[in-house]
This record gives sequence, C-alpha cells and structure tokens, in this order.
Amino acid sequence: MRCELVAVGTELLLGQVVDTNSVWLAEQLAASGIDCHFHTSVGDNVGRIVDALRIALDRSDAVVVTGGLGPTQDDVTRDAIAEVMGVPLERDEAVLARIRALFEERGREMVVSNERQADVPVGAVVIPQTRGTAPGLICAVGHRVLYAMPGVPHEMMDMAARSVLPDLMERAGTRSTIVSRVVRTWGLAESTLAERVAPRVEALEAAGNPTIAFLAGGVEGIKIRVTAKAESTEAALAVVEAEDAELRAILGSLVFGVDDDTMESAVGALLEDAGLTLGLAESMTGGLVASRLVNVEGSSAWFKGSVVAYDSQVKFDVLHIPEGPVVSEEAAASMAAGAAKVLGADVGLSVTGVAGPAEQEGMPVGTVFFGLHLDGATDVRYRRLPGDRERVRQFATISLLDMLRRRLLDRL
Repeated sequence: MRCELVAVGTELLLGQVVDTNSVWLAEQLAASGIDCHFHTSVGDNVGRIVDALRIALDRSDAVVVTGGLGPTQDDVTRDAIAEVMGVPLERDEAVLARIRALFEERGREMVVSNERQADVPVGAVVIPQTRGTAPGLICAVGHRVLYAMPGVPHEMMDMAARSVLPDLMERAGTRSTIVSRVVRTWGLAESTLAERVAPRVEALEAAGNPTIAFLAGGVEGIKIRVTAKAESTEAALAVVEAEDAELRAILGSLVFGVDDDTMESAVGALLEDAGLTLGLAESMTGGLVASRLVNVEGSSAWFKGSVVAYDSQVKFDVLHIPEGPVVSEEAAASMAAGAAKVLGADVGLSVTGVAGPAEQEGMPVGTVFFGLHLDGATDVRYRRLPGDRERVRQFATISLLDMLRRRLLDRL
C-alpha cells in the first residue's frame, strides 16, 4: 500500500502556517506499516488541487488530503474532489442536521455559508465529525482511494484515528510496522561521515531493510536515520537496534545519542553516573551553555552554575585569571580552573573567543579556546569555527559540551 499526503492551504505555501498535519500523519502511517513516498502542499485553488490529486492518484494507492473543508469561499477541496471523481456535489441532509445541532448546542447561530460543509461528492462516504463542523470523506476513485479531513489538527487527528487509519490498514490487507531511529553524531562533516558508513549502506542496499539516510542537523550535528519494516513493532525494533549497534561499532564516540537525545543530556547522564558536579565560565557564549544544561531534567543534581564573564574585568576579578589577553589558551585554562574553584565543582569548563562581527586582540572571528579542568589537570583546545556571530556561538556551545563528553567517556 503506497500512500501520499496532500496538504491544502495557501497559508502553507506562504510560510504563515507550518504543516504539522503531514508530519503527524506520516508518523502514524509509518507506525501502521503503510509506505508514504510523497508529501505535497497546494494552495486554495480548484484547478491546482485537481492537478495535485490526479498526480497523487496516478502514482499512489491511497491519498490523504487535509484542509480546505471549511465554510468560506476559499475552502474548495470538496469541489476539487468532485471534479476528480467526475461526479456532482450533493447536499447531505443528515450532515446538515448535525452541523445545525452543533451550533444550537453551543448557543450560536449558524450562517448560510456553513451549509456548504454538508455538500458531499456523490458516491463518497462521510466520516462523521465529533469535534467540529466539517465532516471527512472517503472517496473511491477507480481502484484507488482518497480521504479528505479538516485541516484543524485536533479534528484531523481524531478523524484519522477513528476512520482513516483503520480503513487504510484494512485495505492494505497486511499488518506491518515501520520503525525509525535517529542516531545523532557530532564531529564530522556529512560527506566524511557518509564515507565512514558507506560499507554499511552498500551492505544494506541489496536487502532493502533496514535503510539508512543522512540528515544534516546544522549546529546540532549530522543525524543518521535507520528505518526498518517488519510484521510487528518488536521485530522492526530488533532490526533497528542491530543496525544501531553496527553504526556505533564504526563511529565510536562520534555517536552521542539517539532520537531526542541532546548533547547536554548526554553530558548530564555521564556526570551523574560519575558522581561529578560541573561549574562553567562563559565569555563569548554569554550563558548559552548554562541555558542548555538547565533544560535537562534533574540538572540540579550535577550542575553548580555558570560565571558569565563577558567583560574582561569580570574574568580578572571573579575568576582570578592573570592579566593579559582574554582570548588565549592561558585564559581558557585559568577560567576553567577558576570556575571549578569559585563554584565548588568537581569539573570546570570554560569558553572564550571571538564571535564577531570584528576581530579581537588580533584574533580573527571564529577563534575559540575551550578549557576543561578535571582530576587536577587542565586541558585546552583551540578551534576556528565557521559562520556568522550566532552560528559561531552555537557551534562553540555544543563543541564545548562535546569536549567534556569525550573526556568523561575516556575516564570510564
């Protein structure tokens, strides 16, 4: 069973509304073992919707449409579906009575435009509404099937769970599940990572299950999505976990987590397991590192705090670094040791550098020094980071956390 999603709404094309409906539906289809190969967005225009639906029906077994079933003049999905089916619209009196009753229950007057929501293409099966006024539709188009649901998310989700997904699974005739896991990495460019993983990709191409895809994550690293299809969730998960293990064997410490894991949650787990506390000294990041750390649930158990020493004098007076350049290896080392001492932490971490827009102390934009004080020793790393001011600060934040993560892993 090949399925396709078509989201209707000019607001989607203008970027005024994010199409969360298609994201949610894609997840539900995957969990039901139904392949979804295409997502399409189209504006509120009958001709263009008709074109989009015909293209979708030509290449897919089932098409799920969201949006355009409201009462206003630009809600024309019903008209487009009727044209694709080659049938007229017919007012369904039972649907109309349901809409009137809903308005009466809410103590509101129903305007004439709401009557349009009771117009149904001849031959279509109505999906009753339980949360709004626009019913859904199940429409046979030759050997294909087309489903239409409202664009309001909570109405769509209810209707999909009650009618669309069960009907799709029955038509598919088989029960299978698609499971995906995103393996998260930091430290290599996408092309370099792909070269490392190339042997696994080639080994899987013949079998086709599981599959591997690379997802660029910007300042959050490169993600590798592993997807498997099987007769049950347990079986698909077993395939995914086996491939996860293969990737970790190849990539080692480049992998810092999966799915919703973050670099800060990985660091937090390692600190907690080791029974260590952390203190920060931030300059160019201005509190970004601390902000990410406190987003981790339970961070109060291992995070002492951060000295945001943005001004050089604060570095001298509070962290007691020696007078001299503040963008240097020596400054980073002193800041890390100072953070541990001032905050009473087992681990001191520091970052100082030049985010831009201009050079500082003769150092070009993107110059960053990272300091780590642990077990009586202090380590300093230098990096030249790319991008504008914001990207340099974001790259510096995750790079600093990754430095600590790797050091804690080595300590195990």
